[in-house]
Amino acid sequence: MKVVILAGGRGARINEESRLRPKPMIEIGGMPILWHIMKYYSWFGHNEFIICCGYKSYVIKKYFADYHLHQSDVTFDFRKGGAHMEIRSGTGGAIEPWRVTLAETGLSTETGGRLKRVRPYIGHEPFMLTYGDGLSDADLALLLQRHRESGGAVTLTTVQPEGRYGVVELDAENKATRFKEKEWRKGDWINAGFMVMEPDIFSYLEGDGCVLERAPFEALSAEGRLRGYKHRGFWRGMDTYADKLVLEEIWAGGRAPWKIWD
Repeated sequence: MKVVILAGGRGARINEESRLRPKPMIEIGGMPILWHIMKYYSWFGHNEFIICCGYKSYVIKKYFADYHLHQSDVTFDFRKGGAHMEIRSGTGGAIEPWRVTLAETGLSTETGGRLKRVRPYIGHEPFMLTYGDGLSDADLALLLQRHRESGGAVTLTTVQPEGRYGVVELDAENKATRFKEKEWRKGDWINAGFMVMEPDIFSYLEGDGCVLERAPFEALSAEGRLRGYKHRGFWRGMDTYADKLVLEEIWAGGRAPWKIWD
């Protein structure tokens, strides 16, 4: 199943890092958080990625263009004039089973607008979507199973953190009876990303100014077509520099719940 990752925002609340690179390229343990997200999806067998780029997109493009260079041992031979480069496997030369499309979706485009722009790469099939700044140990296989059983158009992974996020009210059958962006109270279930979507989501998206988490989700909720998958495990969004430091500490301590690959 294809995975869409929203990676085009400016990350204003983590300006210490995002003034130099897109927020998804901010590193945790020496690797971009985007890499962590992709490794997680890949472990579940989802290896085709469509990354919605915008702010400083060239940084993301250069990273993937030089991916094997970053990950491998390299020999440069200058003896014959010029520099002949030989990429060796070495200990860091892992080959990822990924197909990655980097799509230019605009500097100021909103989340729904970015998704609408990449429709040609998605086709007419269900797909997954997440944000390029959040990590979790949510069971993606179970999420997909719940989505298929529910008959809904969109299934959100929902968590109960501390902070201000988009509230998802769920009934006994996990139907979203209400979706309201940025109105969090302690104990509320919030949208954590890690979504599954049917292709008819595109009929709810209108133009670059469309915010996925507002009119489209609110309309789907009103129609009984928005579902929530309750995740009681780990989730952390990297909204601020303090969040980055927390994720760094978790990784450095060898206890990152999202690191399920070898």
